[in-house]
Amino acid sequence: MDIAITGAGGRMGQMLVRQIAKTPGARLVAAIEAPRSNLVGRDAGELAGIDAAGVKITDDAGAGIAAAKVVIDFTVPAATAAHATIAAQKGVGMVIGTTGLDPAQTRTVHEAATKVPVMWAANMSLGVNILLALVEQTARLLDPAYDIDILEMHHRHKIDAPSGTALALGMAAAAGRAVQLDQVWRKTRDGHTGARPAGEIGFATLRGGDEVGFHTVHYAGIGERLELTHRAFSREIYANGAVKAALWTEGRKAGLYTMKDVLGLA
Repeated sequence: MDIAITGAGGRMGQMLVRQIAKTPGARLVAAIEAPRSNLVGRDAGELAGIDAAGVKITDDAGAGIAAAKVVIDFTVPAATAAHATIAAQKGVGMVIGTTGLDPAQTRTVHEAATKVPVMWAANMSLGVNILLALVEQTARLLDPAYDIDILEMHHRHKIDAPSGTALALGMAAAAGRAVQLDQVWRKTRDGHTGARPAGEIGFATLRGGDEVGFHTVHYAGIGERLELTHRAFSREIYANGAVKAALWTEGRKAGLYTMKDVLGLA
């Protein structure tokens, strides 16, 4: 499978380069960076700390994506939307790990999925996707009187909050209660908030240091509290999932897929 990586010079991009190099059946054919990046011309493998890959980093997203069968994108929302448009035009599948897209950018990704297979997940680790299933089931089983809150922490450089994974966990809890998350969420609390409304799903966000990813879903009842937690210690789990998803897209029909599909949990 010929794979292109966008944001190839970033931490996640370099991790993906290393993961592709050690994955049977995967081959890096293009490494893409932002226009005028000072990394353009560098060998993607050497930049990632492994043997030379024979692939020079380019800022020509169109040519880079066209050279591949699938492109893996962990960049920023505006770039992801632009890359989705290119992938659809070139007939190239896409694996997306970017979060924080606005409604217009989300529509762009959905439009691309009408033409090519797009696997889009807030989190690509096996553990988190099992956690999502558990969160939904637990919310369905517990009495609605239990208060649900989602605590998440990431490194100081993360640009969106709550994290995409936290929002996915919120959606899973809301699905378990058969409600829409945006009708019951509380993303911030400050000042004199009054008593907590029944059925509210709350979020708390921490940012600091080099935390890869920490998520806990709290179900607080009278006299007890249940907690479901996942903590990532390395981005390698995300890179492994992304490359697995890229291989999985081969031969798939156009459509919008999730890691549940890739892992057989759907």
